[in-house]
Amino acid sequence: MPITQQNIDQAFADKKELLGGLKEDYFGWLYLQDEFDLTSEQAALQNAFGGHDYGVDAFHIDVERRNLYLLQFKWSPSYTTFKQSYERLIANGMEMIFGNPKQDAKSNALLSQLKSRLLNDMALIDRVFIHFVFTGSPEDAERSTALEALREDLESKKYLIDQFFERPMSLVIEYRSSNSGKSGGAAKLRKTYTYEIEMADTLERGGPDGERMHIGFAKLLDLHRMYREMRHRFFERNIRSSLSEDEAPNRAIKRSLKQIVIDGSSHPSIFAFNHNGVTIHAQSFEHVDGSWKITEPRLLNGAQTVTTFARFLELNEGNQALKDRGLELNGICVPCRIITKASSEFVTGVTINNNRQNPVMPWNLRANDLIQCQLADKFKDDLEVFYERQENMFASLTDADMEELEVSVVHRRPIELLRLTKTFLATDGLIDKVSNMREAFENDNVYEDIFNEKRLKFDSRKILLCYKAQFRLNRLAQSIMEKGANRYAFLNRARNLLWALLCQGILNDENLEGYCEVYGHGLVIEANYGEWLTSLATTRVRYLIGDLIKQEPYATNVREENYGFLRTQVVFKKCMDIAHHRWGWVHRKMK
Repeated sequence: MPITQQNIDQAFADKKELLGGLKEDYFGWLYLQDEFDLTSEQAALQNAFGGHDYGVDAFHIDVERRNLYLLQFKWSPSYTTFKQSYERLIANGMEMIFGNPKQDAKSNALLSQLKSRLLNDMALIDRVFIHFVFTGSPEDAERSTALEALREDLESKKYLIDQFFERPMSLVIEYRSSNSGKSGGAAKLRKTYTYEIEMADTLERGGPDGERMHIGFAKLLDLHRMYREMRHRFFERNIRSSLSEDEAPNRAIKRSLKQIVIDGSSHPSIFAFNHNGVTIHAQSFEHVDGSWKITEPRLLNGAQTVTTFARFLELNEGNQALKDRGLELNGICVPCRIITKASSEFVTGVTINNNRQNPVMPWNLRANDLIQCQLADKFKDDLEVFYERQENMFASLTDADMEELEVSVVHRRPIELLRLTKTFLATDGLIDKVSNMREAFENDNVYEDIFNEKRLKFDSRKILLCYKAQFRLNRLAQSIMEKGANRYAFLNRARNLLWALLCQGILNDENLEGYCEVYGHGLVIEANYGEWLTSLATTRVRYLIGDLIKQEPYATNVREENYGFLRTQVVFKKCMDIAHHRWGWVHRKMK
C-alpha cells in the first residue's frame, strides 16, 4: 500500500532514538519493507540514516532473481530533485561502490555494508538496477531532457560494474512511484537502438582512462538508417543539428553526391578521400559473426553530411538514376571514428574538437550543459514549448518528432537560446551585456550568473511575456517617437534600455497574473498583447526616459548627440529610481 507522510512521521517518532538520521530517511526504510518484504531490522541494515551516502540511499540483493538494487529516495512529486543524486553517483558513488577508491572516513555506514554483501554474493548477481523512487510520475521523469543527459553519464560508468564482477553485466535505470508502484520503463518502453553495420579496414586505439576508439570507413547509407530511425536522438550529443543547405560544406557534399549517383561522373570511393570524417559515441561497439554491432549511437560531428544526404535522397526519390545506380550509392563511405567507454566530459571534449570545419560559436558549446537541458524540461513541462538549445534543431523536427518530445505543434516558433539569454540579461538590468554574447558564454562567472538554477523556479509565463517583447522593440520605439519626434529621436539607439524597462513594466504590472494567463502560454504575438506593450511604452517607459534626459549629465549628452550612456547599467538603475518614485516599481529579476 502507498506510503504516506503520516507513516513516515510515525516511523521517525518510533525509531529515531534507535536508528538516528533525518525524517526523510525513513521513507526508504518503509519502502524496503513494503517492496522487498523485509523485516524492519533487515531494512535498517540496507538503508542509509544520515548523509555522505554518495547517491545511494538503500540497497537490496535478490539472490533468487539474481538482481542487485541500488535505490535513491525523494519524498517529492518532482523528478528534478534527482539531479543531485545523479551527480553524486556519477562523480563518486559508482567509484565508491564498484571501483578502487580512496577511503572516506565520513562515508555512510551503508556503503561498508553494501560492499561487504557484494563481496559475498557477487557470483549470485547478474543484473544491477538503479531505482529512483519518488511520489511523482515515472513517465514524466523518463521524458526529462535533463535526466536523460544525466542518465547517459551514469550509464557511462557501467564499465566499473563490469570490472568489479569480472564479466559483462546488465544495468537498468528506472524511475518508480511509491504511490502507484509503477515504473517509467513499464509504463513506456524505451527502445534501445542497435544496428549491424559494415565497417571496413578497422583500427583500434585506447585512451588514457580506458576509452576505446575504432577507426574505419562507414557506409553513408548506414548512417542514414540511424538518422532516419532515431531522428533528433541521433544528434543528442552534438552541439547543433544542421546548417543551411546554402553553407559551403553542404553545397560541396550535395554536388559530390550528384556527381556520383546521378551523373555517374565520379567514383564512389572519391567521397571518402574528400571528407573530413564523422565521429560517433556509442554505448558499445562489438564485432559479432563477421559484422559490427553498434548500440545507442550518437553523432558527435558530421550532422551536415547526414542531413544533406537525407535531403539529397528525398529530392531524388523519383529519379530513375537513384535506382539504377544502387551499387554506387551503397559504395559511398566516410572515414568514421567510433568511441566507447568514455565519460561525459571526455565525449564533450571530443565533440567540441571535432566541430571545427564550420565556425563554432561559444553558445554552441553550451548546448548540452545540464542547465540548458533543465530549461528545455521547464518550458516543455510548463508551456509545451520547444527550447532550441542546439542550433537549427527546431527546423529539423517533424510533427511526429514534436509529439514524441511532447511539445505542442501549435507553437511554430521555439524559445531560442540566444534570445532567452538576452531576456535574462535585460530583466537583470545588465543592458551593457545584451550586445556581447561572446562574453556571456565565454566568461564562466557571467554565464553561471545568467543561467543560475534559480531561473528554473521562476514562472515560465512571465519569462515568455518578457521574451516576446523583443520582437516588438522597433514598433514600440516608433510609438514613443511619435509622441515627440525631436525629443525622442535617439530612441532607436536605446533598444536594450527600452526592452529592460518594458520587462520591469510587465513584471510590476498589478494585473500581471491575468496577462500571464491570457498571453503567457505561447509565442504568438497577440494583438491585445501588443497593445499592452504599446501602453507600457508610451505611458511608462517614455516618461522614465523623458525624466532621465532632463538630468545632468544626460541632458548635455543628448544635446551633443553622445548616446553611449543609454547602454549602461547606471542609466537603467537611474530609470528604476525614477520608476520607484513615480509608481512604486521595484527591480524584479527572474531569479
